[in-house]
Amino acid sequence: MTSTNLKKILVLGSGMVAPPCIEYLARNLNNYITVACRTLASAEKLAAGFPRTHPIVLDASSEADLDKHISAHDVVISLIPYTYHAAVIKSALKSGTHVVTTSYVSDAIRELDDAAKKAGITVLNEVGVDPGVDHLYAIKKIDEVHAKGGKVLEFYSYCGGLPAPDCADNPLGFKFSWSPRGAFLSQRNSARYLRNGSVEEIPSEELMATAAPYYVMDGYDFVAYPNRDSVPFQSFYGIPEAHTVIRGSLRYMGNPAFVHALEKLGWLEPGRKEWLKDGMTWAQIQQRAIAASGSDESSLISRIQEVARFPTEAESQRIIAGLKWMGIFSSEPATIVGGNLLDTLCARLEKLIRFAPGERDLVMLQHKFVVEWAGGEKETFTSTLELLGDPDRYSAMALSVGVTCGIATQLLMDGHPALHKPGVLAPYTRDMCDPIRELLEKEGVKMVEAKA
Repeated sequence: MTSTNLKKILVLGSGMVAPPCIEYLARNLNNYITVACRTLASAEKLAAGFPRTHPIVLDASSEADLDKHISAHDVVISLIPYTYHAAVIKSALKSGTHVVTTSYVSDAIRELDDAAKKAGITVLNEVGVDPGVDHLYAIKKIDEVHAKGGKVLEFYSYCGGLPAPDCADNPLGFKFSWSPRGAFLSQRNSARYLRNGSVEEIPSEELMATAAPYYVMDGYDFVAYPNRDSVPFQSFYGIPEAHTVIRGSLRYMGNPAFVHALEKLGWLEPGRKEWLKDGMTWAQIQQRAIAASGSDESSLISRIQEVARFPTEAESQRIIAGLKWMGIFSSEPATIVGGNLLDTLCARLEKLIRFAPGERDLVMLQHKFVVEWAGGEKETFTSTLELLGDPDRYSAMALSVGVTCGIATQLLMDGHPALHKPGVLAPYTRDMCDPIRELLEKEGVKMVEAKA
């Protein structure tokens, strides 16, 4: 590691959140940044836009590659898939290099806490938007309520990365600015949350069916469903008094029902299908997946209605029209990807459902707090982020994740006492959240607090 004021920062990955992260860090003249990708062309393209930034090739699946490059830096920011994070941390332990990720603290990461403390390194996680920005404002409001003698009885937090309403012009009401596979799989998680003092669980196959209308503000038609495991946040956020804690996702009306239909029709299956062969048409694949009597449109529609069991005729017509728009009934040969239905569909949708030049995305995040004061009166408060992307600069998702990560990394490099301490960390305390939040607001990412 360096012994001067110069800081060497390694950024793994060149995806959409990397540019605003690097731009923020490149403002500091003491920072020297290395961008590492699997292909040199990707790294060169990203590095070319920033001062004191140079590209390298790195294979994250190679322990030797990780060891070689991580050891030459003060901090490594892992913006590659979360499945690689544990390997990155294990490499960083050898050289005493700090680690930053925007991902949740997984079990694999948590298991490295003692090792990180012994090595004297900080492993800072959950500094994106969700998780990340959500923590900053949840902790702020909860701390303020407690300071005034109040109790947070109910806590709700819902976030969505979506196209702006005027760009949601396809049957899914969604556009992919990142991996379609990841987006679909996130809608197939099981969920666990606390409601009225009881832990409730939803199996993955039922999650989309639980989506219900959820009002955030005028002008939006959202539905919401719980996401992952909300129960630990009663402890993480320091609200043992809360009888309801639910964190979840927002989508536009109609999206979860469409995704649920795709699931029933087999299209979200990640497992390899031996019968899935090059040369099969989209209609033949759908016929085989649902055991339809034929691959003609009428046979497929008849079987789809049996399998999907749509609640109304209008919903049946809407989703079948959407499937037709996607080409599911087509006699066109499909390009088989990964030997499975999920990747094959995702490759098609990646071309069909993407942001066109000039279109904007939207990050919508809202907390709702039901508070009981010492005198027994109750009030409801909200904190809301409505962030639209800039087609000429960054998407809302890229900015909110990337700049949050950049700020947290800079604070760590500057030796901020709340962030520069050994072990596996996430921003669940006021001393960690406030400095990140105050700098983030200067970058135009701010939740607006109100009384409901």
